[in-house]
Formats: sequence, C-alpha cells, structure tokens
Amino acid sequence: VNLIANTTTSAGLKVRAQLDQNEYPKGIKVSDEELAQVNLKQEDFQGKWNYTILPNCYA
Repeated sequence: VNLIANTTTSAGLKVRAQLDQNEYPKGIKVSDEELAQVNLKQEDFQGKWNYTILPNCYA
C-alpha cells in the first residue's frame, strides 16, 4: 500500500490507497444465483481482474 498510497497518473488523476485492517466474517457462502445478480462491468484490458461493480437499478 505504501508504494501506491499517494500517486498521480500522467493524466493528473490522484490515487489514494489505504489499508483496511478491519476483520470480516469468513466462510460466507454465495450461491451462483446471488453472484449472477452482481452487476459487473469488465474492463477491456484483463477484464477478469479489472472490473467495476455497478449498482443494480430496481424500479
């Protein structure tokens, strides 16, 4: 985290990273159906690693 904690891209975008030291529950199972409901937008480059989680819009 220290290497990227305060970085600026060549286009001027400022990046800030911070270590989250909270503890989270382990072993929570997510079904295939639940995972399919997550609105993922895969990026053109390395889409399986680079993606955005978008909100689901329900009317």
